[in-house]
Amino acid sequence: MKVADFDFDLPPDLIAQAPVEPRDSARLLHVEETLTDHVFTDLPNLLNPGDIMVFNNTKVIPSRITGRRGEATVEVTLHKQATGNSWWAFARPAKRLRPGDDLVFADDFSCRVEDKRNGGEVLLNFEGDISAVMAGLDKYGYMPLPPYIKRNKGGALEDRADYQTLYAEHEGAVAAPTAGLHFTEDLMKSLEARGVQKAFVTLHVGAGTFLPIKVEDTEDHVMHAEWGEIDQATAMAINQARATGGKVIPVGSTSLRLLESAADDSGELHPFTGETDIFITPGYKFKITDKMVTNFHLPKSTLFMLIAALAGTERVKAAYSHAISQQYRFFSYGDGCFIEGVK
Repeated sequence: MKVADFDFDLPPDLIAQAPVEPRDSARLLHVEETLTDHVFTDLPNLLNPGDIMVFNNTKVIPSRITGRRGEATVEVTLHKQATGNSWWAFARPAKRLRPGDDLVFADDFSCRVEDKRNGGEVLLNFEGDISAVMAGLDKYGYMPLPPYIKRNKGGALEDRADYQTLYAEHEGAVAAPTAGLHFTEDLMKSLEARGVQKAFVTLHVGAGTFLPIKVEDTEDHVMHAEWGEIDQATAMAINQARATGGKVIPVGSTSLRLLESAADDSGELHPFTGETDIFITPGYKFKITDKMVTNFHLPKSTLFMLIAALAGTERVKAAYSHAISQQYRFFSYGDGCFIEGVK
């Protein structure tokens, strides 16, 4: 498949720079055979008792930090843990960094460059154990917002809360599972009152989610790997909901990718711990996903291809055209879709 087939034109002023308040007042486009406009507070009425929503409870760490190599300023964004205190990171500028260089972020927080890859990626070894690394990031780091959200150097304090889901629990993500940003305590209570079940899985979203596809054909794209976990009790709950007629509805592409990685061809979900690099494009046969909640995604992105696989490319293109004409807000801090899968 040609990557160009998943392109579209988006007016820059539709890229949201901050979330709406309250979060569940964001708009929600219901994508099925027809398109209908809603807000997130309408979501419970679009679901049925017995359905199960699957949320990603990863927690974003403030993984972007600015330090010095001698007199030179260096900004790094941690994106994948290698060991307890070693992380792969993207560095800017990376050209002059060499293994053995020390980076100092503060008097009590520093690291050493251990290795280097092409593309500005370096392996950083921090002093202390993982708890010391996390404490340093919490004190000196800032949230790793995607490049289309513009902030002054050092970020904005409100992003610490805005770029985190209500139910974030397990630290390790360097990007938010943004479909979940719309969920408030009131919306969760409304879903429960409707009889909709909820389950939580963990997928630590990596910075690779923002990397552009640099090939012309999807067959040549190498998908980034992310670590995820589904425990036994969660797998059983989702299987039970499905066995009694409930629809399985992941919240976000990260939850969906993890579910599809852990389900067998019959649709039964199994416990899972490890990395997944599943790449879903049109033609993929979904094993367990019936519907999904997701945000609006970038042109030519793996995420746009995923929703095209679920709903059909032409239907998704029509939905995005409608959203643009109706001034929906796009990307991480923007509005969302509730997508019905095409069987």
